Amino acid sequence: MAVQDFITGIQHVGIPTADLDKTMAFYESLGFERAGLFPNGENRCAFMRFGNLTIETWEGDPTNPEAGAINHISLNTTDVDKAFAAAKEQGLDMVNDEVQSIPSFWDKGIRFFNILGPNHETIEFCEILK
Repeated sequence: MAVQDFITGIQHVGIPTADLDKTMAFYESLGFERAGLFPNGENRCAFMRFGNLTIETWEGDPTNPEAGAINHISLNTTDVDKAFAAAKEQGLDMVNDEVQSIPSFWDKGIRFFNILGPNHETIEFCEILK
């Protein structure tokens, strides 16, 4: 099996922010709705949704005030463990040595891993636990 056997499309685009409240208000002014606001250690993470586009924005990481501020593109993953094994088998440029987790996101948490694309773009494979 190949890693693409475990993805269904883009899940979200990740953009770190220095001011989460200002960023949420900006996207709300564009018609986005707040789909979730979650604790992430001492910081917060928000998911802003407009139709099928979801933007994950969070505080606590460095931001890039220039063009190119997107941190990662997340692919919705149906089975993160199988996708991780397939990505390793395919020889993809793995960022993580093992599947990561954030238990405070959504109802039951998320599990994910990251790879680097040919331009050093971060691509996240993320499963929302049910």
